[in-house]
Amino acid sequence: MEKMLVGCFLLLLGHTLLLPAEARQWPRARSVSRGRHSRTHPQTALLESSCENKRADLVFIIDSSRSVNAHDYAKVKEFLVDILQFLDIGPDVTRVGLLQYGSTVKREFSLKTFKRRSEVERAVARMRHLSTGTMTGLAIQYALNIAFSEAEGARPLREHVPRVIMIVTDGRPQDSVAEVAAKARDTGILIFAIGVGQVDLNTLKAIGSEPHEDHVFLVANFSQMESLISVFQNKLCMAHMCSLLEHNCAHFCINTPGSYVCRCKQGYILNADQTTCRIQDLCAAEDHGCEQLCVNLLGSFVCQCYSGYALAEDGKRCVAVDYCASGNHGCEHECVNAEGSYACRCPKGFSLNADKKTCTKIDYCASPNHGCQHECVSTDDSYACRCLKGFSLNPDQKTCRRINYCALRKPGCEHECVNTEEGYYCRCRPGFRLGPDGKTCSRVDHCAEQAHGCEQLCLNTDTSFLCQCSEGFVINEDLKTCSRADYCLLSDHGCEHSCVNTDRSFACRCPEGHALRSDGKTCAKLDACALGGHGCEHSCVSSGDSFVCECMEGYLLREDGKTCRRKDVCQAVDHGCEHMCVNSGESYSCRCLEGFRLAEDGKRCRRKDICRSAHHGCEHICVPRGDSYVCKCSEGFILAEDGRRCKRCSEGPIDLVFVIDGSKSLGEDNFEIVKQFVTGIIDSLVVSPKAARVGLLQYSTQVRPEFALSSFGSARDMKKAVATMKYMGKGSMTGLALRHMFERSFTPAEGARPLSARVPRVAIVFTDGRAQDDVAEWAGKAKANGITVYAVGVGKAIEEELQEIASKPTDRHLFYAEDFSTMGEISEKLKQGICEALEASDGSQDSPAGELPKRGHQPTESEPVTINIQDLLSCSNFAVQHRYLFEEDSLSRSAQKLFHSTNPSGSPLEDKPDECKCENLLMFQNLANEEVRKLTQRYILFWFYVLEEMTQRMEALENRLRYR
Repeated sequence: MEKMLVGCFLLLLGHTLLLPAEARQWPRARSVSRGRHSRTHPQTALLESSCENKRADLVFIIDSSRSVNAHDYAKVKEFLVDILQFLDIGPDVTRVGLLQYGSTVKREFSLKTFKRRSEVERAVARMRHLSTGTMTGLAIQYALNIAFSEAEGARPLREHVPRVIMIVTDGRPQDSVAEVAAKARDTGILIFAIGVGQVDLNTLKAIGSEPHEDHVFLVANFSQMESLISVFQNKLCMAHMCSLLEHNCAHFCINTPGSYVCRCKQGYILNADQTTCRIQDLCAAEDHGCEQLCVNLLGSFVCQCYSGYALAEDGKRCVAVDYCASGNHGCEHECVNAEGSYACRCPKGFSLNADKKTCTKIDYCASPNHGCQHECVSTDDSYACRCLKGFSLNPDQKTCRRINYCALRKPGCEHECVNTEEGYYCRCRPGFRLGPDGKTCSRVDHCAEQAHGCEQLCLNTDTSFLCQCSEGFVINEDLKTCSRADYCLLSDHGCEHSCVNTDRSFACRCPEGHALRSDGKTCAKLDACALGGHGCEHSCVSSGDSFVCECMEGYLLREDGKTCRRKDVCQAVDHGCEHMCVNSGESYSCRCLEGFRLAEDGKRCRRKDICRSAHHGCEHICVPRGDSYVCKCSEGFILAEDGRRCKRCSEGPIDLVFVIDGSKSLGEDNFEIVKQFVTGIIDSLVVSPKAARVGLLQYSTQVRPEFALSSFGSARDMKKAVATMKYMGKGSMTGLALRHMFERSFTPAEGARPLSARVPRVAIVFTDGRAQDDVAEWAGKAKANGITVYAVGVGKAIEEELQEIASKPTDRHLFYAEDFSTMGEISEKLKQGICEALEASDGSQDSPAGELPKRGHQPTESEPVTINIQDLLSCSNFAVQHRYLFEEDSLSRSAQKLFHSTNPSGSPLEDKPDECKCENLLMFQNLANEEVRKLTQRYILFWFYVLEEMTQRMEALENRLRYR
């Protein structure tokens, strides 16, 4: 009683205080109608009745859609400033936050951002119009989940600080608002809904708190919003009874003007005492569909069955427990289920024996005098005659006559007419359904009418359907899913060694050292020469399972059975060759050094293409470049680190980060498809610390790094981590994930290679719906810092957001699919795009594969030239090649003799070996110096071209130096 008296007193006191305030507002309201310049600022009018010491958490939600023009947007900001004048703003009194929304939600400031009214006013003045869509429901959801969280400055519920939303909108929402607004109200948030212009009043009522006359307002235009200032002063400054009185509400207390009402959590309803709550009886309130029993749960219900019954798969029907199905009942004729057990029963005309299982027939028809034409049927105490199906008993009760109703009445059945004992009915052939007229038939499409679950193809049968697989696949044991066909296992392939599956068949393969015969199944052993490694200097001749080495004409086989020595004619004659003399049987021929070709006279040499003249070592293509050359690769390949070999683009270095949407809209089944999609991309790369490094982020309302670029050095470990990745299943904060990717994923600490290494940085962003935050800022920063971003959207993904995420041009970096069935096509396009990026990166790093010595004037073919001797001997790799040009023929002949000099015994000239054991090269250097001194102050041009590493060819180089 004392609490009620205190409540009444406070209520009367509130009205007493409010009436003068309202009275003071009326003259000012009239002055507004006389013009803008005669208007007294609301701050002056409300100073006397501000919400002093009023504790509240107030969040403004402002419609910033494109339908609000600049003038009206300025009016909204004026309205906000006027409302702030009578609020006592501070950390311990009223805290104020502000959101504005269009297609997305933008937080201008939170409840904890500002501590003084002047700071809030400046923040309102700085607001900028978004001018996009109208996602009102998304804004309320943001306020419920984030703006009123303790992290954003809201005070805990246990302090009973009123939570208030004031939302201003001028149009119809583009999303659902009723459900999320109800959730907000159920948590105790008081919502004031202000509509401007052509706003649906029912929409405002779905948003605002009850009673609607106190919380829902509609004005004709934005200029009329100032008429609501005094109304909101009274409502916001009024005492909150929930915090003043002991309300005894079991769940939530909701303030109303001068009083309060109790509200219950979702799944509960208010009892008659209007304070306590009970679980809502959904069984009584809804058409639950339960066949026997309905049992309430919190916010839901389940169906149950009586004893002796079990719940069917649909969760609603009940099926009797079949005790007779065990097969152990022993009944001779019929087993009947009873409650908790079973009983044996005999058919009519039989009696149950004392064992309660077997039956004895009571045969009244055993007498041959019954006279029945068709059948005699025993009854309990006699017998009766019965006709076969399609016949009727005559009046004598013994004989029968056939009745053909189908022929007599001609019913017009489309397929079949079936006679019954009393008439007929139409029947359709298997696979058809009888129409409503009872006569015509239509084909049954079981695949369309049922959730068939077939992974690939569904085929209708007469009574049901069958799942089938596409070509190259076979049906699994579950008769629904498909696996790629193992043709090697399914067929008698007949391969002699090994069988390899292809897309639609198989192929036989032979082991190393063997080749497939023309029958495509058996293998033939390759000859010993074709296997390589024979070591023959000139030619290899197969001999059974072995081989022998042979020399070219003009050469003799050495004692080692592999290398050849020249029959030296060049040494015995004055051959006149400008560069080299080559023995040829009983004669000789002139040859030019690499980079030159023989002139018409067969003795002098002319320069040729450097790519043809040098042992460039390019695996694919050699391209001349001035005095040097560069190696190039064919399409689909990039240059290896040595600048000569080529490797597939998938083997190239790349830092790749996946940004995967793990929101609840995706679903666990589709999340597994996304994991397969990621695994497919990884399979196309060569994962190693020197080649591809891969990282992965999963995000929903938060960002969870699954693994960094430095986490794994092999594809197997990486795919195992993808397979065990857990589905987050919450919100969709794509912008937060892009920020994490930009700020952390491509740092050296996470395993990214430095920018100086010029390794491509690529991010693949996957999403299936609208982001709950802004994506443009962090996507733009990532792209501006050299990260190539691919955007992959599926289902409800927003094209505008995908374009903001993807790199330019978007037609090569943006991929969209309506469902997950085309993920394979997107995967192949992504692989191709990554490959092209690697090729482009490789092309930007071209450097000469072979550098030739820099020189000044280049003599023409007819000019006399001079050379200097340079000692370019390199004992570490023996990469030495000699080229000679001589000014005069006599000088040329003298130099050529140097190549072919031998001692009197015929053995090659020898010199003491140096510490690097380059014996023959040092010998050549000493003999050349001696010959130059003999040629009387003539200049000799001596060019050395450094070739590729020739360790494996050292023996051949020695032979060439000895016998020239």
